[in-house]
Amino acid sequence: MAGQIIRRGDDSWTVRIFLGRATNGKRKYFNHTVRGTKKDAQKLLTAKLREKDLGVLIEPASMPLSEYLAQWLEEVAKSRVRERTFEQYKWLVMGYIGTALGTRCVSDVQPFDVQKFYGDLQKKGLSGRTIRYTHNVFSSAMKQAVKWKMISNNPCDHCDLPRHEKKEMKYLSSEQTNIFLTTAQASKWFVLFLLAIETGMRPEEYLGLQWKDIDFEGSVLVVRRALVWLKGGGFIFTEPKTSRSRRSIPLSNRVTLELRNFKRRQLEKRLILGTEYQNNDLVFASEIGSPLSNKNIANRHFKPLLKKAGLPEIRLYDLRHTTATLLLTANENPKVVSERLGHASISLTLDTYSHVLPTMQKSATEKMERMMSGG
Repeated sequence: MAGQIIRRGDDSWTVRIFLGRATNGKRKYFNHTVRGTKKDAQKLLTAKLREKDLGVLIEPASMPLSEYLAQWLEEVAKSRVRERTFEQYKWLVMGYIGTALGTRCVSDVQPFDVQKFYGDLQKKGLSGRTIRYTHNVFSSAMKQAVKWKMISNNPCDHCDLPRHEKKEMKYLSSEQTNIFLTTAQASKWFVLFLLAIETGMRPEEYLGLQWKDIDFEGSVLVVRRALVWLKGGGFIFTEPKTSRSRRSIPLSNRVTLELRNFKRRQLEKRLILGTEYQNNDLVFASEIGSPLSNKNIANRHFKPLLKKAGLPEIRLYDLRHTTATLLLTANENPKVVSERLGHASISLTLDTYSHVLPTMQKSATEKMERMMSGG
């Protein structure tokens, strides 16, 4: 018999095709459940028989999806991506994909199931960006399953994704920045906020900054690492986000002096604690020398300062956007700004801070007018 369609219940059919015998003599079958009409099952049977004739029909994998994804994480993803990216993959796989579809067999996951999964994530309030990122991870895993001949097609290839909605960027204006820094002067982390605004560093970069990264004589620092807090607890130091994120940034006299004074005060506290101090050589550390959490800095110090100064609430990360916006508004060369931020390319900088372009274009028009009129 070429193939069978077996009724399993209302709108449920099993398509079965004999694939031959294994080396131990046991019969091998292609079995797949179709939810729909018998006509739908017949279409699948016809397609699979064609694949059998071409020699590309694969025996469906009976491994649970959760088990497969765990295997993919360890054997494929772990060696391909940075450690912090791997932690994000692991979080998405275990927290979202595995929870929703993990009990299904790898071969039973259909485009409809994946589409419904994305829809459910959207109903839970997840952003389009997060869903698209989850899709990229899921699709990559299923693509590997195709390569390993566990499934014939990637079910993620046939799904519609929520459109990418660009959020309005938040940042402080020049006037607001001055108000914030004036208010923050009494804060124990004033120099942290000052450094963040001047350099445009990412929070994980300045929280991973060590004293050996700062050349006080040359007034320059080097970004060499990032502090990453793991989802399950604990922290790691990793390479910066991209190859261009490893960079040198000149420091102003003001920031250099503030850092010198901050280091002196830190050394005084270390002498008092003695061996109880955890010497990680961190510029910004807790009272006992352990790494800081950017969430704690934001919630306990940054946001209260914004409120005290009467400024709109923004994220700690938005100080980086403030740096870029202020520099571009002041007509700084976009390439210089891109290098300061450690962006992968100047096009990323211009795309991210496109809200500044109209101002830059207006300035360019005014310059052209002056030059054309002999001014």
